[in-house]
Amino acid sequence: MPYKEILSKAVLLGLALAITSVTFADDVAKHYKDNCAVCHNEHRLGGIGPALLPGNLKRLRKKTAVDVISNGRAATQMPAFAEKLSETDIKALVEYIYTPPEEMPVWGLDKISASHIIHNHESELPNKPVFKVDDLLNMFLVVELGDHHVTLLDGDRMEPIHRFKSRFALHGGPKYSSSGRFVYFASRDGWISKYDIYNLKLVAEIRAGINTRNLAVSADGRYVMVANYLPHSLVLLDASDLRPIKLYDVRDSNGNTSRVSAVYTAPPRNSFIAALKDIQEVWEISYDNDPPIGFDGWVHDYRTDSGENVEPEPFPVRKIKVNDYIDDFFFDQEYVSLIGASREGKGQVVDMDIGRVIVTDLELPGMPHLGSGITWEYKGRPVLATPNLKKGDVSVIDMETWKAIKHIETLGPGFFMRSHENTPYAWVDVFFGPNKDAMHVIDKSTLEIVKTLRPVPGKTAAHIEFTRDGKYALLSIWDPDGAVIVYDAATLEEVKRIPMNKPSGKYNVYNKTRYSAGTSH
Repeated sequence: MPYKEILSKAVLLGLALAITSVTFADDVAKHYKDNCAVCHNEHRLGGIGPALLPGNLKRLRKKTAVDVISNGRAATQMPAFAEKLSETDIKALVEYIYTPPEEMPVWGLDKISASHIIHNHESELPNKPVFKVDDLLNMFLVVELGDHHVTLLDGDRMEPIHRFKSRFALHGGPKYSSSGRFVYFASRDGWISKYDIYNLKLVAEIRAGINTRNLAVSADGRYVMVANYLPHSLVLLDASDLRPIKLYDVRDSNGNTSRVSAVYTAPPRNSFIAALKDIQEVWEISYDNDPPIGFDGWVHDYRTDSGENVEPEPFPVRKIKVNDYIDDFFFDQEYVSLIGASREGKGQVVDMDIGRVIVTDLELPGMPHLGSGITWEYKGRPVLATPNLKKGDVSVIDMETWKAIKHIETLGPGFFMRSHENTPYAWVDVFFGPNKDAMHVIDKSTLEIVKTLRPVPGKTAAHIEFTRDGKYALLSIWDPDGAVIVYDAATLEEVKRIPMNKPSGKYNVYNKTRYSAGTSH
């Protein structure tokens, strides 16, 4: 075949493929607009349904997404499209929603404010429970991922009090007000909800981001801070009704922006502390009415160049340089030492009082899950213990020397670790791999595994939480046909099973509001 003819056919073939590709892309976009946009937003930012962006879909595998679009999702408004769209069209839609948008979505204060919903005015709700329990501080909230509900559980009788619907895909753990009456939830797609436990009613909601990491509540109960992956921001809310107060555009002095790894409240410091995923900094944001002056990193002078006195900027930011990116972090009980690690396991310790890194080589191999770290006294010294997301390993670190005391070998990578001041044991799951049905019990005095429980063979056992007095330990079976299993924390014998729909975290009011050393904060 002559060269010119070959070239001509190649050009025509390329043109045909390009036209086919454009047509295919147009078809996908049209299918999304016609079938999905009404609930999920034209730009995939979410509405009645969740945001359909890669960062929001990490918990949903593509194979599962195909099934959801084809057959709908039980207990939601998601319909089935198998009779309307072909299998090819559905798979194309899945690829489309897992593709990052060409432009970074913007979610500023105007859009945040426009999303604000008041369901019930707090001032009109009685400060008295509509139910009876022996101890209001010994209640649990159980997040059920199977159908996106939350169960309020009586921690004395181990009986459900009430079950209510939550936003899609809660993340980061609920946070209580100091009294335990109110609880604040964050969803993956940015919705923040305030719920009145006493009256069993929603108070307010607001969408503070598009892809949200977690939230924190100030120790004085006045403020809520929200950490976002998308956009790169922190959002300060009024805890009373979730009205937005301030938006922090998270960027360094060179203009580089960053996702926020997480934010926590530091009660003794009257501040929020956030670690950044893409910038080597830790931010401390004061919510004290009279923040410290002259403290390293804060605003030092409230006068202009002309000598005129000015009011200090509310909620000032103190930026601390760190040696590596921090994906996950943890505090000592005094909130002086921040222990952080990257996904590669590079650990470091930041002294928050002096504002600098004091340990650069913390021995934390693999991918430690410091957000689930706990502390206790071992031979008269405080220790930190953390599970590992990549290795079958629990690292135990001396918090005075910052050296590893022991690496406890487990049956596989773990996700959650819990204990209580009144129990001799620490519990850690084996969340990933073939031994996901195992739960290790570690003696805190010997650092040895003394028992391995397998409550439901073949089903994931995870996330221990204790009652207020530490007498009972509650375990989750992560399965639609799951349960919360109650154990005697001393004898390690099973006491009761409470059926639930894929229960994940369980959060005891007392332990969370009193910042127990045995639970995450």
